[in-house]
Amino acid sequence: MFEGRAVVASHPRVAARTGHRVVLDHYLEVLRFKPGALPGSTALAQARAVGVFTPAHEAFWAASRKVNGDADGTRELVDVLLLHRTVAAEQVIAGITAALTVGAVTADVVAVEARRTAMTTTTAAATTDGGGATQDRHRVAHGQVPEKRVVSLTQRRLTDPAGVIAGLPPDTRPLPSVAAYDELLPR
Repeated sequence: MFEGRAVVASHPRVAARTGHRVVLDHYLEVLRFKPGALPGSTALAQARAVGVFTPAHEAFWAASRKVNGDADGTRELVDVLLLHRTVAAEQVIAGITAALTVGAVTADVVAVEARRTAMTTTTAAATTDGGGATQDRHRVAHGQVPEKRVVSLTQRRLTDPAGVIAGLPPDTRPLPSVAAYDELLPR
């Protein structure tokens, strides 16, 4: 299917007379608004059969439904499936694995981790070519700093004895006051 000269969608040819082939990706926008239609959909069954819907996707969906409920958990899964349009499948699966490791079942965490994996792959390729990160610009890539996959700000807040949030210095500004506006009340 074309829009002008751009390919919008493509389906493999079906040889059987009454056969049909659907691609899950083409239904994601609708499934975002009707998440209850996904579990029994033909598109999901065919995606499982082809191997596009992997066990990592299944695990994310199960964890997300457990935490967020059926409808919102399925919407999170649909958002993860939409990532496949812009990020390679291996990177999305790496993002899902990282998110599940720390128990963060949101599409945002998967997207951040998938893009981090993409950047790590690109950085590794660039350093072998002589470009990319250098010793002073990217210390994590050179093994000088231990890298953590997902950072939990809540956990950092709880473990930091000084009460410093995310490594920021404490806020020493005075508290805001509305005393200046109180003089306007009698007028």
